[in-house]
Amino acid sequence: MRVSAATAATVALVAAGCTTDPPEPVKVDPFLLTLPTTDAGLFFFAYLLAIAQATVFQKVADTPPTDFTATDRAVFTDLRDHAVINRELLRRIIDPTGAAALLPADFAFSLASLTLTTRAGALAAAQQLADLAAAAYPTVLPLLSPAALLPRTLLLKMSSVHARHAATLRDLRTPGSFAADDAVFTTGLFAGQLRTKTPLETLAVLAPFFAPYVISAGNLPLPV
Repeated sequence: MRVSAATAATVALVAAGCTTDPPEPVKVDPFLLTLPTTDAGLFFFAYLLAIAQATVFQKVADTPPTDFTATDRAVFTDLRDHAVINRELLRRIIDPTGAAALLPADFAFSLASLTLTTRAGALAAAQQLADLAAAAYPTVLPLLSPAALLPRTLLLKMSSVHARHAATLRDLRTPGSFAADDAVFTTGLFAGQLRTKTPLETLAVLAPFFAPYVISAGNLPLPV
């Protein structure tokens, strides 16, 4: 009886496996970009942030607003140079040979919603990105593994540069200023400390600029 029951069960399984119904195809979203896990994902996140900054700073440096001062032009030349260097350095950290296509050919940071033809608009856009980088790096650095000693050191130096960029841009917009309560806690237990953003929070700010591509940070390590 046991043998008969086993035989019947086997026949049922084979019959189920031989069904003529076609399997349901798995739909792949061509615009979904999922960041890698661990350190590789964190470097890729920093690379995307560098792409955003380099795109804006390059555009303003190449075509400065007519109401820019000589100081404005000099600052944006430095901003552009630093952002491009950071972008290419991060690209090499991710792909040391430089042979891989890290992103789709049509992937880009869109400038359509930004006003870069006036001094006020260019400074506002640049400050937003500089503030974003300054807030993001202190969250990313502790998530890197001890094995990533050299890249961590390089990102730590970039973090310091981002903070100086943010302070410089705020001073250009409001002479004599350094930071405001939207960037630094001014009261309470954390008074004087920087307001930070996680990779998820940072990518949420950048999301409209990378559309139609959607960046998934679900594989990244989470802050403790």
